[in-house]
Amino acid sequence: EKAKLFTNVYVKDFGDELNDETLKEMFEKYGTITSHRVMIKDGKGRGFGFVAFENPESAEHAVQELNGKELGEGKILYVGRAQKKNERQMELKRRFEQLKMERLTRYQGVNLYVKNLDDSIDDERLRKEFSPFGTITSAKVMLEEGRSKGFGFVLFSQHAEEATKAVTEMNGRIVGSKPLYVALAQRTEDRKAHLASQYMQRMANMRMQHMGQIFQPGGNGGYYVPTLPQPQRFFSKQVSQIRTTPGWLPRNTNQNAVAANAAGGAYPAMAAATAGNQYRQAANVRANQ
Repeated sequence: EKAKLFTNVYVKDFGDELNDETLKEMFEKYGTITSHRVMIKDGKGRGFGFVAFENPESAEHAVQELNGKELGEGKILYVGRAQKKNERQMELKRRFEQLKMERLTRYQGVNLYVKNLDDSIDDERLRKEFSPFGTITSAKVMLEEGRSKGFGFVLFSQHAEEATKAVTEMNGRIVGSKPLYVALAQRTEDRKAHLASQYMQRMANMRMQHMGQIFQPGGNGGYYVPTLPQPQRFFSKQVSQIRTTPGWLPRNTNQNAVAANAAGGAYPAMAAATAGNQYRQAANVRANQ
């Protein structure tokens, strides 16, 4: 209900028939006007303008009475609610989407893609092969430098059942020397979306395979384990032998003797050597006497 309440009126398609004064005279009979203007460019009227009423009832009355009125030279006046910029953009977008859907509905499923064509097949031969299935709008073999690229398109006229029957009957049929491949042609955006979907699926599969290689289901509670290199231990082939005797003892020293004389002093081996020397010196003295 609120959408019907408006005070600004948009007027167009009057060419140079109206100016500010004549525009006001045409609309003031329907109510009090607060402002009015014919849009000008380079000193000339652009064929449209605006009228603002004091109350919504006057604006609606003017639209009902003047919209579609015939002016001189076959001009038909358009009078309607003046839309705001964002409203106008939304309306244009809605109309565009509607026309787009109508075109898709009309032609969807009637364009055929035909490949594996024999080199001898041209546009006329392609049309002739598919004409038994319905009315053909166009038949085209794709060329490169005047030679067939081996594929083409056949467009049927607004009847999907004709194209469907052609696919069923002609796919695999040998024409010339090759079996045809026939399928419903994909629109460019559909083909791009399909290829993108295939690519994403392949990437996802590759990631899953990679993750499967580093997943250890039997351990770590089902966590993903990063494959880090393990440290290696290196051992020298030649290991020096550890001496069992102190460095200050000769290698042939009897360790048992050393242990037995350990109670005789801090350095038992040195004490024993000193005592022996003293004994030999005493014996030599007695012999000389």
